[in-house]
Amino acid sequence: MRRKDWITKITENFQKVKIAVLGDLMLDDYIIGKVERISPEAPVPVVNVEEEKFVLGGAANVVNNLSNLGAEVYCLGVIGTGHNSKRLLSAFDKKVHIDGIIRSEERPTIVKKRVLSGNHQLLRLDWEDSTAISKKLEDELLERFVKISSEIDAIILSDYNKGVLTSRVSKEIIRICREKNIIVTVDPKPINIDNYCGASSITPNRKEAYQCAGVSTSYSIEALGMDLRKKYELETVLITRSEEGMSLYREDIYTVPTFAKEVYDVTGAGDTVISVFTLSKVAGASWQEAAEIANTAAGVVVGKVGTSTVSIEEIQREYCRIYE
Repeated sequence: MRRKDWITKITENFQKVKIAVLGDLMLDDYIIGKVERISPEAPVPVVNVEEEKFVLGGAANVVNNLSNLGAEVYCLGVIGTGHNSKRLLSAFDKKVHIDGIIRSEERPTIVKKRVLSGNHQLLRLDWEDSTAISKKLEDELLERFVKISSEIDAIILSDYNKGVLTSRVSKEIIRICREKNIIVTVDPKPINIDNYCGASSITPNRKEAYQCAGVSTSYSIEALGMDLRKKYELETVLITRSEEGMSLYREDIYTVPTFAKEVYDVTGAGDTVISVFTLSKVAGASWQEAAEIANTAAGVVVGKVGTSTVSIEEIQREYCRIYE
């Protein structure tokens, strides 16, 4: 089968996939303007604001990526009850199942506000509570997952270490998924790596991978991925390596070179990688083919400013440019 026909078939299968995302849901706020002078009050730039916007961030950006590619998405997480929670919920595509999102007075909705001038970030302000969620919220979250577990083909655990993916929640979900043959992929925070033993795959970047293994960067990157795969009983490990592409560790090692034309902003690139990697695998690609498609998507998204998504048409066009 020609590459063009094959990638068309895989991406058409995206709409048949039912996939859940559980993790730290966020809003990314942007204040965009021009800097033409320094403040007389302090040695800081004065931003003449031209635009304000917000997009879904963190695990919510993973949901956005998947929904944008046609998958049926079930979102689980914990947010607050105020104005920002309403903004976040309203930003999801209407097709996304949001019954798994708990609104709790115990926690704020996570907001990251960035001030930009041109392509330069001048300041970031964060509103968050990164302590672990309560046992009551754990119980409710697991209950909501169990309700949808018979419906889904895969789940992505999107860990920003903001308290939702506790040890208990993560391990219990992986246990249930192994029993039901559900694919589990994880974008892990190194501090929580022990929670993800038995997952199908993890997708750390190079720095995170070294931190997960607790070794220095002088350690062989080839041995590193294999060590992680064996220690945490994973089917595969996908390490993203910036300008060196990504490496997929199975019984062997397969490295996909980077094909990005220009890199403007890596914000949200990891979300795109795990979204497309998981979606492609469920849609009929092998893990190696899924890594190639994820690499293609990441190359597109880093050419955009801000937290962005990629379209099926962009994946198909760029994939054919690279491989055909």
